This record gives sequence, structure tokens and C-alpha cells, in this order.
Amino acid sequence: MQEKMTNKKNSLLKSFIEYFYGNFVVLLLGFISLPLITRVMTADEYGRTAMFTSVVSIIYIFAILGLDQSYIRFFYKEGVNRKTLLLQCFKYPFILIMVLSLIYCLLSGYCNNFLFGRTSVDITLLVVAYTVTSVFERFMFLNIRMEQNGKLYSNLNILSKLLYISFVFLFVYLLGNDFRVVLYALTLPLCIVTAGLLIRYFFITRDIKPLPHKVSQADLLRYGIPFIPMLLMEWLLSSMDRWSIKIFNGYHETGIYSAAMQIMTILLTVKITFVAFWSPIAMKKYEKDSENECKAFFMDTFEKVQFLCMSAAFMLTIFRGIIVLILGEGYREAIRIIPFLSLMPVLSILFEMTGQGIKFVGRTKYFNYASVVAILCNLIGNSILVPRYKGIGAALATAVTYIVYFILGTYFSKKCYPVNYNLKPFFISMLLYAAYAFYATISSDQIMSGIVGLLVFLIHLALNYKILKGLFITVRMILKKKSEKE
Repeated sequence: MQEKMTNKKNSLLKSFIEYFYGNFVVLLLGFISLPLITRVMTADEYGRTAMFTSVVSIIYIFAILGLDQSYIRFFYKEGVNRKTLLLQCFKYPFILIMVLSLIYCLLSGYCNNFLFGRTSVDITLLVVAYTVTSVFERFMFLNIRMEQNGKLYSNLNILSKLLYISFVFLFVYLLGNDFRVVLYALTLPLCIVTAGLLIRYFFITRDIKPLPHKVSQADLLRYGIPFIPMLLMEWLLSSMDRWSIKIFNGYHETGIYSAAMQIMTILLTVKITFVAFWSPIAMKKYEKDSENECKAFFMDTFEKVQFLCMSAAFMLTIFRGIIVLILGEGYREAIRIIPFLSLMPVLSILFEMTGQGIKFVGRTKYFNYASVVAILCNLIGNSILVPRYKGIGAALATAVTYIVYFILGTYFSKKCYPVNYNLKPFFISMLLYAAYAFYATISSDQIMSGIVGLLVFLIHLALNYKILKGLFITVRMILKKKSEKE
């Protein structure tokens, strides 16, 4: 039995590594593209790119109708024809995205001037092309994730980033200090990779014969539509900081804050990888394994992931001075934004785990309850802090908001599907980190800040000694098995 559990853990770690290596390479490539952009583009221009990602996200949320969540939920159900399921989930989002894109085109002059402070035909086309393609891309990548094809997922992410860097070089040469450089570099790789995925999917499914399919369109909509308010709330949580800075402080401060957010890619990369990896794993466990085995698995995984996440936040803040050097002189203020901003991806990853219970039973109203409280908290925090403290205020408001969201969401999730997560070590580490983040934000001495951070980090390691020891044992066993095979 013990050997079986060990093999499962090793298989899980191997699967995560397959997802992670691609995003790790993407992270390294990001250190090439980010300084290229920030050293060519002023903070004002870079601030406009944040508005692009914000607006395409909101159009996408309305179009997708939560049916991507339906696809995840029903993929492993008995009596499901997966090809039919994909077509069912894709049908209405495709129609909606075309309608919303047409509306944007008709209002493009007003929308572009409000978002970017300027308008042109290519800006409109880039917004439309990105949002339409993102719907196709979402379902194609979901299919790869649900098949748990980590290698393909990673390789496609690497390809996308290489294309992005190539287009950045090209359009920096053609356009110079212009925010459209990033718009082109984001949109064209998305279109190219998604076109390849559509061709691939056509060829691998063309000979699949129709099978009985027990899930109706109404079932999918009934499950998916309640996710729309939740996704809107998440969009507000992730975008309100940038909108507040734009309104109160202008594009320049928005650019600096967005640059700090790009540095957060170190943790956001782990978040994106983990979400891609975890959702299908958790749903499959819930559908296939016994309740006791499933809950024990969730508790054990949470304990390890929270330790790794908090450790990553400590290390990122300790060494943020070195990382900020790559941005260029105009973005040095980002160094004070990073400490509290680091809590956002950490809590997002952990809530992805503790919030699964709500998804299992389909009680998405609980997401909405938690989101409403978090949005109010974020709105009040940004209104009070951003006018005076700019990006630092936005980062602090965001950190407090995500703490509230995590606590409420976890509480509601445990009501739906009780799992006895050991939260005490996490909250102790988070309090230690919050105290250090406050000091790191106000300190002007980066060397002293780093020394204090390392001391606090050692306390964090000591408090989580058993978890650290368990991780070392697991890694050692994997390396031993690998060497034995060779």
C-alpha cells in the first residue's frame, strides 16, 4: 500500500514537471523580452498595454459563458463523447464572440480613445483578432490539459514565447516606442499556435465515430453560466488595481505597476502551470477515487504546495533588487511594489486547491459570495491607498483582497466538500512574510532588506521542517529510480 502511494506521488510530480518545464523555459525567455520592451518603450506606452489585456479579458469572459468549466467538469463523466462535448461547449461562445467583436468594431473610436488614448484601424483589428482567437485557443488548450499531455502543453508554450520574442524584435524595429509593439507580439503568436492546434485536432478526431452522449446543451449551460459572475469578479480583482492607477495616476504609473506585475511572472508561471495541471487531476480524483483517499491526497498536496509557494514569495522579494535591474532606469520604482504583490499569485494557487470543493458540487454561488466581499474590499482599498501611495497602495490593497478571498472561499468550499487542510503553518508563514513585506516596502537599504529577508526565511524553513524533509525524500526517491533505470 505504501509503495502504491509512493508511486502515485512520484507519478504526480513527474506529471507536474512535464507541465512546468515549458513554463520555466518561458520564464527564462521572458527575461529576454521584458527588458527589450521596457528599455525601448516608455512607462506611458507600456501602461497602455495593460489596458489591452484588461479589455480583451472582459470580452472573453462574456463570450465563454463558463462553458470551459463545463468542459472540465464533464470530460471524465461516464457516457460522454468528448468530441461532441467540445463542439457543444464551443458553439455558443463562438457565436457570442463574433457578436461582441462586431459591437466593439462599431464603437471602436470611443473604446480605443478611452482605453489607449488613441485610435486606429490596426488597434481595433488586434483587439478583435486576439479575443476571437482566444476562444478557440481556450478549448484547444483545455483539450490538451484534460488529456494530461504535459509535454505538448509545455512545448506549445515555449513556441508561443519564441514567436512573441521574434515579433517583439520585428515590431520594435518597425514601430519603436509604441504600445502596439506588444499588441502585435501578443496577437500574432496566439493566432499561429491556435491555427496549428485546430489543424491537429481535426486530423486526430476526423476518424472518430459518433458515440452515445448523455450530456445535453442545457446541462452544460446550467453548470457553466453561474461561473460568469465568478469570472467577472476575478477579472475585477486582477484588473481593478491597474484601472485605479490609470484613473488616479495616469499611464506612467500604470506602466511601472505593469512592469512589476511582469516580474511577478516568476510566481505567475508557477500559478499558470499549477492551474493547468491541477484542475484535471483534482476532477479525475473526485470522480474515480474513494472519498477518504481523495481527501488525504488533497491535504497532503496542499501542505507541500503552500510551503513551496511561500518559499518562492520570500525568495522573489529578497532578490527583487537584482531582478528589477533588468527593467531599466525608468522602472526602478517597481522595486517597492513587488513585496505585497507577491501574495497575489501565492493565494491564487492555494485557492485553486482549497476551492475545488465548490466546483465538485457545482455550488458556484459561493464563489460569488466570496468575490463580492473581495471586490468591495479591493474597491475601498484602492480608493483610499492608490491616490496617495500609487502602485504601492494598489499592491497592498490587492494583497489584503486576496487574503480575504482565500479565507472566505476556503470556508465555503469546506462547507461543500469538507477537507481538513492544515492551515496553521501557512497562516504563520504568511504573517511572517507580511511583516517582512512591510519592512521591504519602506526600506531604502536593499542589502539590509535582503539580510532581514534571509533571516525570516530561515524561520519559515524551521517552522516547516517536516514538510521540507518530506520533499527532499520524495525528490531523492525519484532521482534514485531514474538512475536505476539508466
